[in-house]
Amino acid sequence: MDETQAIHAPPNYEIEPCGDLSIRTLAMPADTNQNGDIFGGWLLSQMDIGGRIFASKVAKSRTVTVAIEAMNFRKPVFVGDVVSVHVNLVRIGKTSVTVRVEAWVMRRKEMHSILVTDGNFTYVSIDDNGRPQAIEPGEPPIST
Repeated sequence: MDETQAIHAPPNYEIEPCGDLSIRTLAMPADTNQNGDIFGGWLLSQMDIGGRIFASKVAKSRTVTVAIEAMNFRKPVFVGDVVSVHVNLVRIGKTSVTVRVEAWVMRRKEMHSILVTDGNFTYVSIDDNGRPQAIEPGEPPIST
């Protein structure tokens, strides 16, 4: 492991997805970059969607993405990979929800999932006018 990997992608000892399954989709040819791999922006958008689904259930309202932290692109995603986005609640603030989001893939001819990307996403609960609103205390959802 070189110094760059140690800083940007700390080793992950998880061997299976952690948290609730939020979405699952198939990586398609239209989602590739100039090298033929799946474009990182596409993967990031899938993770944002999965995180927002969970955050909206926690907040019981519309939410908007305000921050993405500690994003690690660990391995490439290829056309034909089945991408699963898993989420875990990190923190509930007065108006915000922080969610740990992991993207795992099942590759053709593989028997186990592979962690490809993970990060923390923060969402803010908003009212009908798009202004931040307090999140009412309550039990977070058990599943998405």
